Amino acid sequence: MPVIVVANPKGGVGKSTLATHIAGYFASQGHPVLLGDADRQQSARLWLGLRPPEARAIGTWDMGADVMARPPRGSTHVVIDTPAGLAGWRLSDVLKLADRIVVPLQPSVFDIFATREFLDQLTAHRASAQTPVGLVGMRVDPRTRSAEQLQHFVDELGMPVLGHLRATQNYLHLAAHGLTLFDVAPGRVARDLEQWQSICQWLDAA
Repeated sequence: MPVIVVANPKGGVGKSTLATHIAGYFASQGHPVLLGDADRQQSARLWLGLRPPEARAIGTWDMGADVMARPPRGSTHVVIDTPAGLAGWRLSDVLKLADRIVVPLQPSVFDIFATREFLDQLTAHRASAQTPVGLVGMRVDPRTRSAEQLQHFVDELGMPVLGHLRATQNYLHLAAHGLTLFDVAPGRVARDLEQWQSICQWLDAA
């Protein structure tokens, strides 16, 4: 059972967008998938409540605020959305569960510095487990100077960049209905699905 953890201690970087879409991708492939929400804001759980009954099923994993137990049986894939400020024992417990870690990153100097500190912590925590980590650039416009700064930053890390996702209203409109790119006609979101191809390939290797 691969467990995909979406983590970054910086708030507002797109963790819930990534987590719900990863769960939506697994569901589109016919996998029984659970979406666990370790964030007190419960954004992923709210999204699940909006999901229409005719959409592919995604199960809810009620995660305790103080104990990170193993996922329940009955599903083959698990995605965990984590809170801002993830650190200490909660970070350690999440990493014990993770088979792969996805780190969303926005192209701003504040996000870059906050994420660099987190990645250093991540490297220290995973020294023995060597859990694969992949970065995803969120709301990236390749024409901007901030995108250049982001590229310079990731070039120094030695971690794979799985892809870059553009800023588009598609994510907002779909989230408002509990849906993902993988739940609608591909022709409506072809450009965005293309950006997800390399991310999906990495996830399938879990």
